[in-house]
Amino acid sequence: MVCVVSRTGRQFQRYNKGRRQVVGCIPYRLKISTDGTISEEFEVLVISSQKGHALMFPKGGWELDESVEEAASRESLEEAGVIGNVERQLGKWDFLSRSRGTFYEGLMFPMLVKEELELWPEQHLRQRMWMKVDEAREACRDWWMKEALDALVDRLSSSPSMKPMEEDTKIQLISTC
Repeated sequence: MVCVVSRTGRQFQRYNKGRRQVVGCIPYRLKISTDGTISEEFEVLVISSQKGHALMFPKGGWELDESVEEAASRESLEEAGVIGNVERQLGKWDFLSRSRGTFYEGLMFPMLVKEELELWPEQHLRQRMWMKVDEAREACRDWWMKEALDALVDRLSSSPSMKPMEEDTKIQLISTC
């Protein structure tokens, strides 16, 4: 049996100029038309905050023993229960944490979802829901995540036939209990 456990604690977190570095993903999927062809539309996966009062994309601390892509993939697995291809970084944002009153550095990546798990570490803490981009932009609490979503829309809109980039890597983080 294999199980996945969320990392906790901040003793191994990365900092840049005193700002905690957090990494996240915008999980997305391409819609398939009724005739089986890939449509030009896509949906994004949003999750609820742990207290359930806000919607956002999966994100969390970048730890010392992992690459930035591994951290992005891990957060998506822990918080949203999805596995996929982590693509080229969308950008970096400095933002003020609402709960802690300190500045953070946020890095966001797109993730083309390949698998949606039935069981995942934070399934009892969070809800997940697929939304159209305009719905997600409206629902998302954080301005910097909205900007990351805009960057993803721009990237996919300018990409021929909206195919994911070839240099993307699939990272799966599964630990045994």
